[in-house]
Amino acid sequence: MAPAIMIAADAPKLSSANTGFMLICSALVLIMTPGLAFFYGGMVRVKSTLNMLMMSFISIGIVTILWVLYGFSMAFGTDSGSIIGWNSDWVGMSNVGLTQLWDGYTIPIFVFMVFQMMFAIITPALISGALADRVKFTAWALFVALWATVVYFPVAHWVWGAGGWAFDLGVIDFAGGTAVHINAGAAALGVILVIGKRVGFKKDPMRPHSLPLVMLGAGLLWFGWFGFNAGSWLGNDDGVGALMFVNTQVATAAAMLAWLAYEKIRHGAFTTLGAASGAVAGLVAITPSGGAVSPLGAIAVGVIAGVLCAMAVGLKYRFGYDDSLDVVGVHLVGGVVGSLLIGLFASGHGQSDVEGLFYGGGMTQFWKQCAGVFAVLAYSLVASAILAFLIDKTIGMRVTEDEEVAGIDQAEHAETAYDFSGAGGGVVGSAGPALAATESKKVDA
Repeated sequence: MAPAIMIAADAPKLSSANTGFMLICSALVLIMTPGLAFFYGGMVRVKSTLNMLMMSFISIGIVTILWVLYGFSMAFGTDSGSIIGWNSDWVGMSNVGLTQLWDGYTIPIFVFMVFQMMFAIITPALISGALADRVKFTAWALFVALWATVVYFPVAHWVWGAGGWAFDLGVIDFAGGTAVHINAGAAALGVILVIGKRVGFKKDPMRPHSLPLVMLGAGLLWFGWFGFNAGSWLGNDDGVGALMFVNTQVATAAAMLAWLAYEKIRHGAFTTLGAASGAVAGLVAITPSGGAVSPLGAIAVGVIAGVLCAMAVGLKYRFGYDDSLDVVGVHLVGGVVGSLLIGLFASGHGQSDVEGLFYGGGMTQFWKQCAGVFAVLAYSLVASAILAFLIDKTIGMRVTEDEEVAGIDQAEHAETAYDFSGAGGGVVGSAGPALAATESKKVDA
């Protein structure tokens, strides 16, 4: 049958509803980065709190500018060799009409651009958790700029850009299992293999200093993740965005419960850190798969990811790599699990008619998922290690041992997270020192 001819009435038209929905989702995704900052900031020792917050916040500044200047063009511009995109009209976004629609959708290009910007921001910020306590802030800022350019922008094109090789192969990644989580997790592993362990790793206690901050951060991540996932369908005219919203909640809850159950059996307690980490593991795993599986499939994805990620966080002690805040164990492993399980649990009734093994579709999609997963993992691991090595050999990646022991907050930011000078009911304010001196003289007398 001859293809239908699109007439003007059939062409996509600007939808105020979808545009407003996507702007809200963009804001939700942005709030995930401050949420991540709190999540990581609570997990480190007091002396590194501000540095962890700043490592996330600086990503907002750097990646925003790069994305507008050339990142969006590299990720979503006209394909070149299935590897990278480019569109000179998008450089600086100065030649884009305000109501010019994104490719076949009902939202402006500006809206799609800013939504994807938020993904680009949080991805390098995820890496920072593996590098806690020991990286120079200038080196980290340079790494973010280089990594976004050399790794994230090309990988985003592979996975989501028209003409990207993974996109054309049929690799399913609804909202970033490969492009975001495997990419960041593999990068974290590559960098820590180059820069080495923290001083006192496996010897000194390195417990989280504020579990309430961790829970607050996890809650903000969970909240923002609905925009991250449901928004990735760029509208909800056919119900797929709603399915993704439901599956995000279901898988996250299942993963949290599974992590806690594993923790109770293995270690004898239900911990708040376990609840927060389990929730994040579920969010990670459902990110690539939530548009392809049913809610029952989402439960299975969550349970499997919760248990496997809980098991994986202990691997750093067995193999001796210092992944400070379990980026490898949660994001890399969770991203791999969620991406591969599409090949088993894809129902054929979500974002596409692709069916996984358990729905009669055989292993075809599973092998496609394997190709996407391991290509991104290998590229990010190697490229990130090379970038870290080059920075280390030029300006140096690590603070000195003395600065690390004394506290990276003071060394890099000349601040501390908490001011204890007035703690314990002491007098604060300008009269404090004089009154303290007077009281001291009374004691001496």
